[in-house]
Amino acid sequence: MSEELIPETPEQETEENEAAEPIKQRKNGLYPGVSEELAENMKSGWADTELHGLEPIAQAEHTATRRAALSARFPGERLVIPAGNLKTRSNDTEYAFRASTEYAYLTGDQTQDGVLVLEPTGDSGHQATIYLLPRSNRENGEFWLDGQGELWVGRRHSLAEAEQLLGIPAKDVREIAAALAEATGPVRNVRGHDASIEAALTDKVTAERDEELRVYLSEARLVKDAFEIAELQKACDATARGFEDVVRSLDKAEATSERFIEGTFFLRARIEGNDIGYGSICAAGPHATTLHWVRNDGAVRAGELLLLDAGVETDELYTADVTRTLPINGTFSPLQRKIYDAVYEAQEAGIAAVKPGAAFRDFHDASQRVLAEKLVAWGLLGDLSVDKVLELGLQRRWTLHGTGHMLGMDVHDCAVARTEAYVDGILEPGVCLTVEPGLYFQADDLTVPEEYRGIGVRIEDDILVTEDGNRNLSDKLPRRADEVEAWMAQLKD
Repeated sequence: MSEELIPETPEQETEENEAAEPIKQRKNGLYPGVSEELAENMKSGWADTELHGLEPIAQAEHTATRRAALSARFPGERLVIPAGNLKTRSNDTEYAFRASTEYAYLTGDQTQDGVLVLEPTGDSGHQATIYLLPRSNRENGEFWLDGQGELWVGRRHSLAEAEQLLGIPAKDVREIAAALAEATGPVRNVRGHDASIEAALTDKVTAERDEELRVYLSEARLVKDAFEIAELQKACDATARGFEDVVRSLDKAEATSERFIEGTFFLRARIEGNDIGYGSICAAGPHATTLHWVRNDGAVRAGELLLLDAGVETDELYTADVTRTLPINGTFSPLQRKIYDAVYEAQEAGIAAVKPGAAFRDFHDASQRVLAEKLVAWGLLGDLSVDKVLELGLQRRWTLHGTGHMLGMDVHDCAVARTEAYVDGILEPGVCLTVEPGLYFQADDLTVPEEYRGIGVRIEDDILVTEDGNRNLSDKLPRRADEVEAWMAQLKD
């Protein structure tokens, strides 16, 4: 990585530190060591690259509908939804930027520092404006001297281009703090993304009112529109190809570590999407019993199982969340198959319970009952009945987690929705959730036979509620044990 252009100068020791300051703080608009001749030279000789006649982004119609629903929910109030800012990774490097879910959901834009503002137009209705950084200024040297100038980080859209693409009037984001500071009337802001926006609104908002806005935007995503469903299907299809890549490379993973699996899947995610939707869990052998094993630095051994929990995030930020537990050598041992089949039966029962009108908790209850039945049949819970085991929750020593969650732009989507709208809610067409039962026998669990210890199995699919039942978006990956073995054999041929 090249360093920012900071010419050396012998004039003053303090100038070394001043070189990292913003353009606006430069004396006479120049950096130390930049001659007036060079500064003047850099102002001219550049072609006009403005783009004209741009078509709106694919989801512009949908984001407009979402903004209209938001407007109807909070009439007469100013609504502020920031994208967020870059976050420092270390010293002068930043993490890759990912826009806040709320902002991207309402605009389709993924630009750092962007802010969507809905200005009330009266008792009802709003005028939406998106505040963005315009093209880098070439008159004051910003584009080549500032670390976020376009010469360093690449061209960004002009405000006119952004208006064409997003279907929202655009203004310079550097004007927004002053505009918000002067604003009157009720204001709501999505907190936690932009400290400068929060500072400008300090005396105008309350935590309770802002939380209502955040909760509304979370619940708005419970039911997916047609664009979102298509994106989730795209994410699942790409994820299936990523799993195929992993199976083909298992011999190389055995020669290295779980990190080869992680890197193999990541390559697919970057080729077909924006990124992985969450840290990939590439858990081989006893690591499969750790629910969120993301260190991915362990050995991959023939005869053991690989629990791979991974998802591609599309360019529009919708993620899959799929898990398969695979025999590393391509064939389940009898005990591995017994445990795997139990989880498969539990998942089948859970998926069957996903349908319109069902309670959200139904698929969890159905899966847990099957697993409790298996654990009782295997003699792991003494002479207790299945009903008593479920009443006391004793099966959870080995089932550990809930059986699923909402899925969308966040892997755990709609996370701040009210309990009555989510876990105590009723399923309806357009809801997308995961069904992911598992059994995990820890390596040091003395309550189970020794041969069980260190075996972890989870099967997870992304399920869309339809008008007449459900659709498995991730069904391109086999689930039944014999199908898994045949699939792996075919890929390794």
